[in-house]
Amino acid sequence: MPVITCIDDLKRLHAARAPRMFYDYAESGSWTEQTFRDNTADFAEIRLPQRVAVDMSNRSTATRMIGHDVAMPVALAPVGLTGMQCADGEIKAARAAEKFGVPFTLSTMSICSIEDVAAHTAKPFWFQVYTLRDDDFMRRLIERARAAGCSALVITVDLQILGQRHKDLKNGLSAPPKLTPRSVANMMTKVGWGLGMLRTKRRFFGNIVGHAKGVSDPSSLVAWTAEAFDPALDWVRIRQIMEMWGGKVILKGILNVEDARRAADLGADAIVVSNHGGRQQDGALSAIRMLGPIVEAVGDKVEVHLDSGIRSGQDVLKALALGAKGTYIGRAFVYGLGAMGEAGVTKALEIIHKELDTSMALAGHRRVTDLSREDVLLPADFHSRWS
Repeated sequence: MPVITCIDDLKRLHAARAPRMFYDYAESGSWTEQTFRDNTADFAEIRLPQRVAVDMSNRSTATRMIGHDVAMPVALAPVGLTGMQCADGEIKAARAAEKFGVPFTLSTMSICSIEDVAAHTAKPFWFQVYTLRDDDFMRRLIERARAAGCSALVITVDLQILGQRHKDLKNGLSAPPKLTPRSVANMMTKVGWGLGMLRTKRRFFGNIVGHAKGVSDPSSLVAWTAEAFDPALDWVRIRQIMEMWGGKVILKGILNVEDARRAADLGADAIVVSNHGGRQQDGALSAIRMLGPIVEAVGDKVEVHLDSGIRSGQDVLKALALGAKGTYIGRAFVYGLGAMGEAGVTKALEIIHKELDTSMALAGHRRVTDLSREDVLLPADFHSRWS
């Protein structure tokens, strides 16, 4: 086993151990992938101060996200098809998050169902929904999440229509994977992945097949998915979904100051500054570049979180210093899952925690809640370059 020191090490193992179509699904953006690249490149433009002769003992990264105690302000983001990166992937990721003390968010487009994850975990997790045309299915999906004890609903608001991802089209992405000469040849080189998939029955979208009208088997899923998302989504519809749930709500996919204000006025418990990991509007600004203006616009009216581009504990620190109260990792934990299963997700969390803890100390702080704008050095035009 190679020595794992950073998220990039897990990424390399993921590429070696998971079929190409699923690795590419995680490691891709829409169209030219400009925004996908900018999400990480813009984090690199931010520098950190180094302080000396300060007491670095008794440090703590613990805080709260929407009222929940967390070991560090990092949640596992909702990622579709996680159970194709590794057999029973959502269950393994949820267990790793639970043991570490951070939130896990299950995607509607997961392979393991809500009930599967609930049966294999002891603490409540968060559940993510898209805005779908089928109102009856939406209500039943939300009721299933409530019955499973989910403690927050994450409503994705930036996927009314799907941004084109060239790699997925070229690879013929599907769950279960289509057996073509190319895909079979590639999967034959992923022995560990293949053995895991042979041992599980979870190989298609568990929240949809058998639950959505007209979707009784994987073959009928394609037509349903093509028509599922609701292009007519507006703030009235978002309010309706919030009322269906009746509990804590996080709105994910905010990248505009005015949208942030509308979300705060709607009564969301938190908003997630996110561009869907660069998978929707190619050419949009990075999430970290928009974080500061959005935090300034909403003040303390709503808790602001950040998703898209985080690959290290230093990135988490930078987001917190710019005003985020929480952050999300998607690709970073998926790399770990595809590389080493549950142990890989735990390793990803350990890496990010150590980087956050060490960087916080070297910046002169013992508590993550003490971070502020003074703890990052921004280029002079970081927020105004594109205004």
